Amino acid sequence: MKVYTLHAKQNLPITLDHAWEFFSDPKNLQAITPDDMDFKITSDLGDGKMYPGQIITYIVRPIMNIPMTWMTEINQVRDKEFFIDNQVVGPYKVWHHKHFFKAIPGGVECEDLIHYAIPMGILGQMVHPIIVRPKLENIFAFRKKKLIELFGEMK
Repeated sequence: MKVYTLHAKQNLPITLDHAWEFFSDPKNLQAITPDDMDFKITSDLGDGKMYPGQIITYIVRPIMNIPMTWMTEINQVRDKEFFIDNQVVGPYKVWHHKHFFKAIPGGVECEDLIHYAIPMGILGQMVHPIIVRPKLENIFAFRKKKLIELFGEMK
């Protein structure tokens, strides 16, 4: 099984508290996901506060408008430092996403580290550079732009 890595980092001119409040609320994920994916949370999030063991379900349309169910579990949460989610059900064979937050002069550094694997063996590896990787890069480019719209850009 081939495991791929995606790494994204962005500095935002907001406090660590503000960043944590936004990113640790799963309801905000829809706001930073491209509209063409038609991302919808289908689980009850209660008060919106993230916790270890939390299961979150979504419907997402990543390719050719085909709806897919995606279920993630929040595995670890360290307040205002990081949280980790893993796919339980979804389009990937493996999806392990670490979100890190660190106060820096003038704002906060937000970092994503994702390890993922594609199903379908060699066929999955062949479509990875043509479909999967560009789609993921597009999602994170959209996210970066949207976060600048929401919070501004570090000078």
